[in-house]
Parts: sequence; structure tokens; C-alpha cells
Amino acid sequence: MKIKDSLSLRTVRKRIIMISKIAGIILIISYVISTRLPIEQDFSLLLWLCFVTLLVMAVDYLMGRFISKPIDKISQAARKMAQLDFSSPCEIHTNDEFGQLSQSLNKMAQNLQQALSQLQAANFQLEKDMKQEKRLLEERKELVDDLSHEMKTPLGIIRAYAEGLQDELDEKKRQKYSDIIIAEVEQMSCLITALLDLSALENGATQLHAERFDFVEFLETVAGRLLIDMPYTDYELQYKLPKQPVYVDIDKGRMEQVLNNLLVNAKQNIHPGGILNLSLKENNGMLDFSIFNQGPPIPQENLPKIWTKFYRDKNSKYNGSGLGLAIVAQILSMQNLPYGAANRPGGVVFYFSVPIVK
Repeated sequence: MKIKDSLSLRTVRKRIIMISKIAGIILIISYVISTRLPIEQDFSLLLWLCFVTLLVMAVDYLMGRFISKPIDKISQAARKMAQLDFSSPCEIHTNDEFGQLSQSLNKMAQNLQQALSQLQAANFQLEKDMKQEKRLLEERKELVDDLSHEMKTPLGIIRAYAEGLQDELDEKKRQKYSDIIIAEVEQMSCLITALLDLSALENGATQLHAERFDFVEFLETVAGRLLIDMPYTDYELQYKLPKQPVYVDIDKGRMEQVLNNLLVNAKQNIHPGGILNLSLKENNGMLDFSIFNQGPPIPQENLPKIWTKFYRDKNSKYNGSGLGLAIVAQILSMQNLPYGAANRPGGVVFYFSVPIVK
């Protein structure tokens, strides 16, 4: 085994020694042969010089193949790796030191690429977490600011009537003050609930869950509860709905919230004895919903603002929280459903569309 290893040419050093020895032996033998040829001495010397030239070229080729080219490949691969370019591995497939160096270099490049990918993923996640944290802080500050702003008036009213309640001896006035305080507390509770719900929708804390259901029957149930089953209604209800079931695939619970807000908004802003028109029709694979109420128009410049938080129309007789339409816009936007509002002769129409499913 030792003799076999000693004769092996797997190492670059042994190859160089072997090439140099063979070249030296050939050089000596060629010189001896050239001097013994039956030709003139000058010609034999010229012939030997030509042979030496060929021998040097052959040795140079072998040295380039065994040493220069592998070193160039390793150098190029190392240069690319230094620039974090791991797309071209070092292609040396020999059993000598250069082959081992190539394998080690490729292994190092693979480990570096893996570490770099992990680092980039960690940096991306960190950047994402920081943006999320910043966004949450901004939303939390906005929520606190909104609550502080909206709570000033009801808290002031509650404090004033609470102080009056302490000093008031008339039982009827005390009862009136108590009723006002209770009403303001209920209004505050509804406002806080609506604002927290809207905030949860905006920051993604609340997810929507689509389900397939008949929207015609669904609308009849919601509208019946809010528009028909009332002891007193001072308006004329008109409606036109499809006679057959029409199925959609959206979040049913949240769409009930949308209908509640739109129907209540329309009912609260209608003129006494006015017309409330409810429409649902199929249109090119879409189900178009609209509700029209005869009432005061919305100023054209304010139409885009009605979907924002705490917007209140000064001409409206209904004093709501200013969050209902903002919640409607957020729910519809999260489901990529087109919606809008427009002034029509004699009133205002609100509308949205839902894709029909089979």
C-alpha cells in the first residue's frame, strides 16, 4: 500500500516532480541521441533545439493544466464569493489539493449563502415586526385621541347633570337628570364598542369568514326587522327584490352589520312621509344592492368624507356616533366589494355590489 501511495500522482507536488524528472530524462536522452545521429553537428544541434522547444511547450501545457487553470478557477470563484455572488460554484473535479480546495470553497459558499438567506429573512421579519409595532402604536394613539375627543361632550354632560342631581330636590327633575345620564352612558358605550370594532377591522385583528348563503332571504330578514316590524313608521317603503334565491359567498355576520348601518342611516335621514326605496337586482354576474331615501342631499364636496370616522352631516337630524358608515366602508373594502353614495333627485342613494355564486 505504501509503495502504491508513493507512486500515486494524486497530489500536485508529485505531479510536478514527476513531470520535471521525465522532462529531464527526455532532455538528456534526446541530447545523447542527437549527438550520435549520422548528420552534421550544426544540424543535429538545431534539431535538438527544436525538440527542446517542443518539450518546453509540452511541460508548459501540463503545468498550466495541473496548476495555472485550477488556480484561475479558484481565484474567479473566490472573487465572486467575496462579492456575495454564489451562483457559480468552483468547477474542479480532481482528487488533488485543488479538488479538495474547490470542495471546501463550495461548501463554504453554500454555508455562507444559507447564513445570508437566514440573515435576510431575519432582517425582513424584524423590519416587518418594527413596521407592525409602529403601526400599532400609531393606531393605539389614534384610538386614544379619538376616544378623548369624542368623550369630552358626553362626559361633560354627565358631570353637569350629576352635579345637578346632587343639589336638586324636585323628584321629577331628578328622574329627568338620571334619564339623561343613563342615555349619555349608553351612547358612550355604543361609541366605544363601535370604535373598538372599527379599530380591530382596520389593524387586522378581526378576520372575515366567507360563507355561501341566499342574499335575497337574508336581506328580507334584516329589512323586515328594521323597516317593517316597527310599531310606528312615518315613511313609505318601496322595494323590489328577485323572486328566486341568489347566492353569494361573503361574511354573513359582517354583511348584516353593513345592512343594519345602511338601513338605519336611511331611515333616520328620511323626510316625514317620504319614500324609502330598497332595491336588489342581478347585473352581469353581480348582485346590486341600493337603498334610496327622500331626504336632505349631502353636499357634493362632502360625499367622499361620509365614509371617514366621526363624520357627521350638519344638515342631518340624526345624531349618530359617526362610525357606522366608516365600518360599512371597512367591511366592504376588506371583501373587495364596490360601494358608494350619490345624490339623486329628492334624496340620497347608498349602494354596493356582491359577486353571485352558483
